[in-house]
Amino acid sequence: MTPFGWGSIARLGLVQMALGAIVVLTTSTLNRVMVVELALPALLPGMLVALHYLVQIARPRMGHGSDVGGRRTPWIVGGMAVLGIGGVVAALGTVWMATDRASGIALAVLGFALVGLGVSASGTSLLVMLAKRVPAGRRAGAATLVWMMMIAGFALTAGLAGHFLEPYSPERLLAVTAGVSLIAFVLALAALRGLEGEQARYERPDGDAPGFKEALAQVWEEPVARRLTIFVFVSMLAYSAQDLILEPFAGTVFGYTPGESTQLSGVQHGGVLAGMLLVAFSGALAARFPSHRMLGRIGSLRGWTIGGCIASALALLGLTLAGLHGEGAPLKATVFALGLANGAFSIGAIGSMMRLASEGRQAREGVRMGLWGAAQAVAFGLGGLVGTGASDLARWLIATPGSAYATVFALEALLFLLSAALAWRISAPTPSHAARALVRSSPFPNAGDAFAVGPNPRQLS
Repeated sequence: MTPFGWGSIARLGLVQMALGAIVVLTTSTLNRVMVVELALPALLPGMLVALHYLVQIARPRMGHGSDVGGRRTPWIVGGMAVLGIGGVVAALGTVWMATDRASGIALAVLGFALVGLGVSASGTSLLVMLAKRVPAGRRAGAATLVWMMMIAGFALTAGLAGHFLEPYSPERLLAVTAGVSLIAFVLALAALRGLEGEQARYERPDGDAPGFKEALAQVWEEPVARRLTIFVFVSMLAYSAQDLILEPFAGTVFGYTPGESTQLSGVQHGGVLAGMLLVAFSGALAARFPSHRMLGRIGSLRGWTIGGCIASALALLGLTLAGLHGEGAPLKATVFALGLANGAFSIGAIGSMMRLASEGRQAREGVRMGLWGAAQAVAFGLGGLVGTGASDLARWLIATPGSAYATVFALEALLFLLSAALAWRISAPTPSHAARALVRSSPFPNAGDAFAVGPNPRQLS
């Protein structure tokens, strides 16, 4: 198949942007409406958001369906349709809560479940298409571009939706949600038109395809897939656990106002963006000068994954010290460093998934990517609960708030160090002679790097 150029990668980024536009309305805007306008307990939207993560355990099943069908586009389009419908149903349920709380909550549960299923189908197949069609030298840049476009979708939708929701009314909420869902679906259709190509039809596995349970068991038996799944879960748990406690920490220990703590969150997000760009730039340099040994090491996604986890642990240790010392500690610089390390590690991890999706048995790329996506979703769903629960427990056991938060940050640093150790252990299987011959005939000149064994710097790149 023809490798994707930057134009094709940007088109997939538009699909990811459309996906993010619907998700941010359900997980952010509806959250606020339930808590502020409807005066409902914050636990309710928290549980609904957790539900949308929980149902994403269906990702491996969705990936298997696209493996058997041989094409990813129908799954992306179908997933976007389910996602859009889910967003509208969730908004309708939120509006209904004002007059009939029980019925509205029941409908919102259905809506958030549909959102999770839509993300599972479209997001998994989109990543598989990226993994199969993007050459090795462009993977870091491709991951960065697609995720930056998704973040842009978050920001653009939040800004425009906020504008059109003023003054707030239930009718406006429904109209804005329906409009965003429709625009996002049409944008995804336009971006995907003719992108995959007819040749993808001939990638279907020969003979009878195994059932889902058999395919999942086969993938789990692969050491690389299994270790990467555990790594993704642990690292994303550490990544998401600090998300909901950073602003309360700044307010409680450093006396930040709500506006100042929001600005601190912006500093962190700026660091994440800088980390993503740093990895993409290093990957571009390595691809531009493939014979340069030092640049090859700098551009290694495996190195960025491990290094990003270690740097995240060090930044969290910095927050631990800040919690112990209180005011006077360089909080903003530490938070920026945490964001920088998080951005570098996340792009390294996503690029590694793209790199290793085709390792092992053929026609299992969707199951592998789905397994890793499910691990990430479950970790994100648990991360907020673990982080906030641990901070509450620590504050109950430890009288000083700064020391309590410091304990939680230290535990998260240990999780990142464990993630670095797990990433180091990931290795590729030794290929057969037939596989080596197949690689030599591949149109991708760097495909043979996938068969490196042991702690090779390019193994996860």
